[in-house]
Amino acid sequence: MDSPPNPWAFASSSRTLIALSIPAALIGILSGVMLWALDEVAHVGAYWVWDALPASVGASGDSPWWIFGVLALTGFLVGVVVWKMPGHGGQDSATVELIAPPQPARVVPSIVVAVLLTLIGGVSLGPESPIIAINTALAVWIVTRLWPAIPVQLVVILTAAGTIGALFGTPVAAALVFTGALASGGGALWDKLFLPLVSAATGTVTALVLGGGLGAIGSIAPYTDPRAIDLVSASVIAAVGAAVALVGIIAFKALHPFLRRRMPNPLLLSLAGGLILGGLGALGGPLTLFKGLEQSAQLVALNGSIGWATLLAIVGIKLAALVVAASFGFRGGRVFPAIFLGVAFGMVAHALVPSIPFGLALAGGVLGFTLAIARDGWIALFVAVAMVGDIGILPIMCVAILPTWLVVARAPEMIIEDHQPAAVTTS
Repeated sequence: MDSPPNPWAFASSSRTLIALSIPAALIGILSGVMLWALDEVAHVGAYWVWDALPASVGASGDSPWWIFGVLALTGFLVGVVVWKMPGHGGQDSATVELIAPPQPARVVPSIVVAVLLTLIGGVSLGPESPIIAINTALAVWIVTRLWPAIPVQLVVILTAAGTIGALFGTPVAAALVFTGALASGGGALWDKLFLPLVSAATGTVTALVLGGGLGAIGSIAPYTDPRAIDLVSASVIAAVGAAVALVGIIAFKALHPFLRRRMPNPLLLSLAGGLILGGLGALGGPLTLFKGLEQSAQLVALNGSIGWATLLAIVGIKLAALVVAASFGFRGGRVFPAIFLGVAFGMVAHALVPSIPFGLALAGGVLGFTLAIARDGWIALFVAVAMVGDIGILPIMCVAILPTWLVVARAPEMIIEDHQPAAVTTS
């Protein structure tokens, strides 16, 4: 079933919106449950790999040799999945946007295995792209059988909204993401946002009830004393952070196609990536592993006891790990690693200039890295404020994003465009 050019023509009346609220809510619940299930399995797997197993042999999961071995093995296993498992782990995450056309339901098992290996193995990628792909494939498969008249494109939007709401712990995140995308084409914006917000709200509530959500990264002093210089400080931190991120993006844009030409076998590609990630992880330690949310909180807890040079090294290692993970065929998203990079870079700025309020420095760093890597101003603004848990920083961030956007607006994006798009299918 192909998507019609305008799915909103299908939901043009209040009666239709009310009727469609039922499938939209169910899609949101499905999205939240699937994200929770993926996180729970990944959490249990990570505990076993990084705590229970090394302890059983008298080792430490924090030791460089264990980090190297686990990441090398993860690269091998991901390569096997992409090479031999039916579905091949889904699309290469480096070639698709956060919200992509739906894949066949039969591909879902391989995506689940690939992303679980990534999350458990400590690879510097998040779950956002794969879980949206998983939820979209399942939702399209279900809805086309229960409500075949609902356009596939509308199902894709509702699933993405529900999953984004669950990922970030608020439907506001989904509303911000879709506001720009849905504003064009005529019709009332809030008519278009109505069903995505139903899905996002139910996805959010489901995730929160099950114990999910983004949450702040620690106890950070509130920003209560605005100064004119803070506008400059936040803008400089965000713009320089975005410029640092662009160095990694440029490297990624060159490395990804080069590797596909020189190393076409997925097993060899991911194994080589795992070995490199193992070396980077052994060098940077546990703080530079995984998607980065828990590690961001751990890093913030070290404020005042870690120097700017060490923090800058962490930024460099994590950025290199993100580029390698995205280039060598691992499955995962880039938003959560960008948040960690922003937190670390903000701490660099605060360590160099202690007069900059700590929360402001963190928010500026997160804004810059997220804007450069995700290339979405609404997501960047949202996570910058959400991660420090202080709405008082929002006006400063709204100013800081302006020069930062000029830095990234004409720069390369962290996506490989020269690929064949996935066909929209419901099989």
